[in-house]
Amino acid sequence: MELILIRHGLPVRSAETSDPPLAIEGLEQSRRVAGVLARESIDAIYSSTMRRAIQTAEPYATLAGLEVVTEDGIVEFDRNAGSYTPMEELKRDNYEAWARFVARGRDRGNIVDFQNTVVRALETMVARHSGQRIAVFCHGGVINVWTAHVLDMTPRLFFEPRYTSIHRYLCARSGERNLVSLNDIAHLRDG
Repeated sequence: MELILIRHGLPVRSAETSDPPLAIEGLEQSRRVAGVLARESIDAIYSSTMRRAIQTAEPYATLAGLEVVTEDGIVEFDRNAGSYTPMEELKRDNYEAWARFVARGRDRGNIVDFQNTVVRALETMVARHSGQRIAVFCHGGVINVWTAHVLDMTPRLFFEPRYTSIHRYLCARSGERNLVSLNDIAHLRDG
């Protein structure tokens, strides 16, 4: 089966919630990724329960005529932070805070627990959709720890998935997991 992970679009910055809606640019990114995915035959759509992931999934679900099934096991690890700053803004405006955030993602106990939750949720989806192709709208941390799992690496935040980037994996019934592609953002390029 083919597992396609899609990172959510750009959300607004929020001092009040760690679950903000998409920014105007994020809504446009979602429309663009929907157009690319609409060219494929996808059997099911899943999303994190967080607003930015659901809003990213909705344009594709409308085009495909499929229901978005939400899954709590693929929410971002900072879901209870109480605020949200897009990573590139945090890195640019407050490098020390960004470094602390990344260090939290390297905390061995927390990242292992997070990875176990993500892997359990995604493996359940894989088992449920044997022989099919599914699209899962989620978060950068989720994509990092799943990819580390597939590559048999120590769980960590080791790369920066772009907004609405597409990441593909083949998942065999035998338990083999293979990386096909990471960080595909061709749909975001003009021209």
